[in-house]
Amino acid sequence: MVTNTPTEYTKRFWKFLNDDSWSSFVVTLVLAFIFIKFIFFPTLSLLTGTALPLVIVESCSMYHEEPGFEQTFVSEIYGNFGISLEDTGSWIFQNGFSKGDVIFVVGPKNLEVGDVIIFDGGQNHPLIHRLISVDEKFTTKGDNYKTNGGLLSSEMDIPEERIIGKALFRVPFIGWAKLIFFEGTRDSRNRGLCR
Repeated sequence: MVTNTPTEYTKRFWKFLNDDSWSSFVVTLVLAFIFIKFIFFPTLSLLTGTALPLVIVESCSMYHEEPGFEQTFVSEIYGNFGISLEDTGSWIFQNGFSKGDVIFVVGPKNLEVGDVIIFDGGQNHPLIHRLISVDEKFTTKGDNYKTNGGLLSSEMDIPEERIIGKALFRVPFIGWAKLIFFEGTRDSRNRGLCR
């Protein structure tokens, strides 16, 4: 007689998941999706204080060709906001970041000039840019002087409620695992690696 205890069900299910078959592969994918969507991300959101605890960089707006901010300061915009090259010494992401990097995000607390924020810029996806002004409303700018010579209207007068979070650290290139599937739909100027 076969016993149908919870332990026996668990053992059989575990054996099925470890089976080398298409059905076990599909079930494993479904379980992984359910875990990530309904357990992992909600828990991470709760712990970080933001709805988007992980974001993938989709553009080159924060890319630096060389380390530091020397090339970034080609633009006069920083001077117009009272920011000098010397002020950047303590800024996070000294070397910017690249398309395909995954950014770990926390809630938008204690924002200062030089922080990198994620905000709703009124486009399809949130923007990830550096704060250059913190007043009643916020102003940001992408570090890449080639793609961000001037200020976009979406970068100015950002109310606090549109700020999603503050970038804390990055993991290089692993976001390409997702981006590669959408590169063909992008404008040819926005495809591929940053350069």
